[in-house]
Amino acid sequence: QVQLVESGGGLVQPGGSLKLSCAGSRFTFGDYAIHWHRQPPGKEREFVAHIALSTASISYADSVKGRFTISRVDADNTVYLQMNSLKPEDTAVYYCYAKRLRGSGPSDLWGQGTQVTVSS
Repeated sequence: QVQLVESGGGLVQPGGSLKLSCAGSRFTFGDYAIHWHRQPPGKEREFVAHIALSTASISYADSVKGRFTISRVDADNTVYLQMNSLKPEDTAVYYCYAKRLRGSGPSDLWGQGTQVTVSS
């Protein structure tokens, strides 16, 4: 089954860290740009970070710049989001999104999301 699966969410205190994973299966992961988005409670889904085919092309939302780091290991079909200095306003469901940039396969995919709660 073609899918993206997020993991690594949980409850963390303010100032803490979490590392999210986004694992792809049954498609050519290296042909896809990967995005992280999040949806805080009662709010719209918003962009968090993006990594293209080359790790030289990375971008972040201003709200997470300097605190979050996105990376990818294509050999493992996985993208990571290292989140440091977490704030209560980072509380959200975090989603992984894959957009095909070359080759064949699904044009795009969403994962099911993983909950991140930052609270004391």
